[in-house]
Amino acid sequence: MSKAEHVMDQVLTDEAATVAFGAQLRQAICSRLGESAIVYLHGDLGAGKTTLVRGMLRSLGHLGAVKSPTYTLLEPYQTDDLDVFHFDLYRLKSPEELEFLGFDEIFEGPGLKCLEWPEQGHGWLPAADVEVTLSLHRDESLPASTANDPSRIQRHVSVRFA
Repeated sequence: MSKAEHVMDQVLTDEAATVAFGAQLRQAICSRLGESAIVYLHGDLGAGKTTLVRGMLRSLGHLGAVKSPTYTLLEPYQTDDLDVFHFDLYRLKSPEELEFLGFDEIFEGPGLKCLEWPEQGHGWLPAADVEVTLSLHRDESLPASTANDPSRIQRHVSVRFA
C-alpha cells in the first residue's frame, strides 16, 4: 500500500448512508491501526463530519446523542470497546490554545481521536493516521429545482490512510 493510497471513495446518498459509512470507516481503522488512531475530518460546514462520527460511535454501541463539539471543543465518549474523542477546532483562535487545554495527554493516550477542522491546530497537532474529506455532492440526474432540498443532499467522501 502506498503512503497515500485512496482506501475509500464514494457518494453517500443521505444521512443514513453517512452513518453507515462511519461504521465501515471505524471498522477499517481498527483493523488497520488498532485501538489508537488520529482521524482528521475535512469539509465545509454541513458536509457531514459529525454525522460520520455518529456512525462510528453507533458501530461501537453508543446510543446516546452525538453532538458537534463546536462550543466545548471536545466531546469524549466511552464505550465497552474503545474511547472516542471528538474534537471540533472551528472556533480555535490559535493552535497554542490546545496546549493550554491539556489535549496533549489525550493525543498521547489510547483511543480514537476524530478532529473536525484540524487545520485550525496546524503546527501543534500530531500527524493524522487517517484523512477524511467530505463535500456536498449534487446528483446531476435530479432536476435543478431540487438542488436546495435538504432531503436530496448527497455527500462525496474520500478516505486516505497515512
